[in-house]
Amino acid sequence: MMRRLLPTLAALVLGLAGLGVGLGYLHRIFTAEREDARATLQARREALEQYARASLGQALHEGLEGARAILQAAKADPLMAAPGLYLREKEEQLLPRLALFDTAGDAPAKERYVRLRAGTETAEEDEGPWRERLERMALVERALATKDRRATLLALRALLDHRARFLLASTRDLPSLLVVLEDVAARGDAVPDLMRALVRDGLLEGQGAGRMEGLQRLLLLKRSRLTREDFDFLRDRVTELSTRVGAPVADFEARSRELAASALPLPGDLPEPVLVRSGWYLEPVAEGDTRGMTLDLPGLMEGLTREMRERGLLEADGRVTLLGDAPVMALTSLPVVVESSTWARGEAALESRYRLKSLMLTLCAALALTIAALAFVAQHRKYRFLELKSDFVATVSHELRTPLASIRLLAETLEWRVAEGADAKDYPARIIREADALGFLVENLLSFNRIDKGRWVPKLAPVRLDELVSGLRRDLEASAPMPVELTADVDTRELNADAQLLRLLLANLARNACAYNERSPVRLHVATLPRGRVRFTDNGTGIPRAEWERVFGEFHRLSGQGGREVPGSGLGLALCRRIARLHGGALRVADSSPEGTTFELTLPEYPPGERNPA
Repeated sequence: MMRRLLPTLAALVLGLAGLGVGLGYLHRIFTAEREDARATLQARREALEQYARASLGQALHEGLEGARAILQAAKADPLMAAPGLYLREKEEQLLPRLALFDTAGDAPAKERYVRLRAGTETAEEDEGPWRERLERMALVERALATKDRRATLLALRALLDHRARFLLASTRDLPSLLVVLEDVAARGDAVPDLMRALVRDGLLEGQGAGRMEGLQRLLLLKRSRLTREDFDFLRDRVTELSTRVGAPVADFEARSRELAASALPLPGDLPEPVLVRSGWYLEPVAEGDTRGMTLDLPGLMEGLTREMRERGLLEADGRVTLLGDAPVMALTSLPVVVESSTWARGEAALESRYRLKSLMLTLCAALALTIAALAFVAQHRKYRFLELKSDFVATVSHELRTPLASIRLLAETLEWRVAEGADAKDYPARIIREADALGFLVENLLSFNRIDKGRWVPKLAPVRLDELVSGLRRDLEASAPMPVELTADVDTRELNADAQLLRLLLANLARNACAYNERSPVRLHVATLPRGRVRFTDNGTGIPRAEWERVFGEFHRLSGQGGREVPGSGLGLALCRRIARLHGGALRVADSSPEGTTFELTLPEYPPGERNPA
């Protein structure tokens, strides 16, 4: 058979190979389409992220440029507020301003102030400028004592001129000027504008020499030359003096409180603008110089999101966020991510289409394999059917030829014996038995064909099982080639069945038992069980367990004991099962061993109340 199937198998393999190549090529096309669509989505997303990055950088740069004037003014004016601004020059943080106090443990400025106020301050031989400063302070004191306003102004002018010519240490300059101005404010009749200028705004020095700062600015500018105790002491005195002369003091106090104890932990030298996650934007200005400003990073992202929504670049649920947790992020490579349901929907649509196409390819491949398998099975079954048909024809021909040959031989012998006048009394019985066997085979074939084609409609009627057993016993006595003992344990129950079909079923079971049997006599036993079950037991050679279900197949035949060939068409048990199913029942092998086989038949019982009394 395999030789016949080789061309079919080769054609199927070649066809499947070609189909597999085509489906593989289609799958590559679908994969490339998905990757191209995904790349398009990613390119659009990257474009939006680049726009967001550029827009954010421009907004930050413009904001810092807008604060340039404030930065320059705050750098020059220590009284000017510079909230949220950062300035670093020559590796020194100028803004926010630092409390750069002298770390010495004593308070020289405070002590000198006390001595000056007590009149016990003196100058050494080599301290000429300081001696001159003390002399001019004495002139101011004497002018104040005389209450001569003109003399006081002249003495004060001389002191200021000396202060402009000679630069003294802050621990001497600040206490001395503070003492003089306190005395002038307390006892003199000086010009109020001059006093406010000396306390706060400062004076322009003559001949373009520059500006003489007021006490408030001077104290803030010279804080690094003072200890913390000196600064706090002088600050309190300057605040009191400012209030006395009517100079603004709120910003001076605010700047004094704002002084930071340490520099901000921000990067120094920057090659490019950066965002610091702690809330700063920094730009390099010159080599080693940096400027920056604070920012509300979440608010900035929210504003950028709102702007992109207004421009129609984002859906209503889209957002711009920053990824990662890096403390410092370069503005040019800022990890900006644009989140939108559009991307998720696009990705989902891509995957859905790809899965659908892949599923279709898989179904096509599965369908092709199924068709190929069905074609192979059909071809196999075709050749198998031809073989079975050939075997069946050969078997039936043999089975028909055997009784026909026996009948002819017996008839010829009978004719010869009658002509010779010899005894031939058993020959007619033997001819009848062979004719019955031939008739039974023909009946099996015709009945199987009618049932298989659905042309036999059973004539259901009440059938008594004991009557069927009695009829079977008479048939076996007349047709069995060997002694048969049939016993029964049946009651008077009635089965709802076709009597002719049921007789044929029992006859086939009995003839099979006789054919597959080496014992003499053949013992058969029929017994009824509850729920319409009937058991048929023989003492034959038995059926292997693996064959219990296969024996009911068409043309399936078992070998006899010792491998001997058993006569038959291979349709007996198949016909029995079909008769049982035609009645809505079942037939199975209940038990089998070398001692015999038990078949169990289940048929519907005839309801006793339905019998017509007539």
